Amino acid sequence: MALSDEDQGSLTGCFAGVRVLDFSTTIAGPHCARMLADMDAEVIKIESAQGETMRTRPPLRNDCSTTFGQLNVGKKSLVLDLKSEQGREVVRKLIASTDVLVENFRPGVMRRLRLDYQTLSALSPKLIYCSISGYDMAHLAYQPGRERPDYCGIYHADVFAGTYAFGAISAALYQRTATQRGQHIDVSMLESMLSLTLNEVQWSQFKVPPLSRPMFGPIETSDGYVMVAIASEKTFQGLANAIGHPEWVRDLRFAAYADRRNNWVELMEGVEAWSRTVTTRQCLAVLNMEGVPASAYRTVAQALTDPQLAHRSALSDVEDGGGTFKVLNQPFRMSGAKVAAGQRMARLGEHTRALCQEAGLPEQPAASAEPMVPAPHG
Repeated sequence: MALSDEDQGSLTGCFAGVRVLDFSTTIAGPHCARMLADMDAEVIKIESAQGETMRTRPPLRNDCSTTFGQLNVGKKSLVLDLKSEQGREVVRKLIASTDVLVENFRPGVMRRLRLDYQTLSALSPKLIYCSISGYDMAHLAYQPGRERPDYCGIYHADVFAGTYAFGAISAALYQRTATQRGQHIDVSMLESMLSLTLNEVQWSQFKVPPLSRPMFGPIETSDGYVMVAIASEKTFQGLANAIGHPEWVRDLRFAAYADRRNNWVELMEGVEAWSRTVTTRQCLAVLNMEGVPASAYRTVAQALTDPQLAHRSALSDVEDGGGTFKVLNQPFRMSGAKVAAGQRMARLGEHTRALCQEAGLPEQPAASAEPMVPAPHG
């Protein structure tokens, strides 16, 4: 689905009128809160005077981080010293007009600040309070030849936990229309990651032969790599035809799924004996003709040039103190609601005075304490 700028401009977001206090830092919580902001929620990011740690992550231009911008575009910025009574009083005053609170501090931090769910829900029973815990995970079984798991540079756990938090908050907002009450949401990053291990959760409970090679992996071509998914008997038959070995369908080494798993290395060596003789483009053309799901291995920079992204307006321009940069929009489009990133990044503390005035309190002095530490990878 591709919507024109005119169509988008005539729509409102699903969460227009919803106010969110975003206490979160790093990735999971900010990702969740940005999803809400992209759907027109008023998201107020609360930071110390130093700003959160992601503000220092490269790329930096004029001390402005585009990584921080990708996670926090479209939010208002409120600087408070949460270790001071004055700072906490601003939060308590704003809670009356707040629908959602997102936090990912270590367990016990918000309770010590007296900003925990029990305390704040007593002030506003309609409050939806979302806590995200931290975790990280690697899977040695899919790293052949390694004796220790490699670290994955992509923050899967954070993004998935943030996305699950967004879903839970959306459900809680819907339920609140019937109950008129909020609730506490506890999102586990550990469980978020385990939700990706569909086969492995079952394999851990029963005896199965160890995999000699991951079922899905790249095959080498003469000028790159292609990702192939052999997910059914039909796609295997298509693969056999594509590489010129239709007899493999009856070959006892490969005929059945279990046979292919037991002879996976031999199977892939046979596939690559063909794929190395053709270019990536030729390989994809033949596989697609035979109905085999496949795509070229690309860098992120290469993927961003895909014409489909331009067709879907997948990237938006954002302005901050360093200039203009692009961020990804959400990967879904809605025919009846606006879903789009904000157009600019707020300066640190840009909305502090206005929000303190709204709370009926003077603007808070800059905090001198070190920023509080969130849960790991949260």
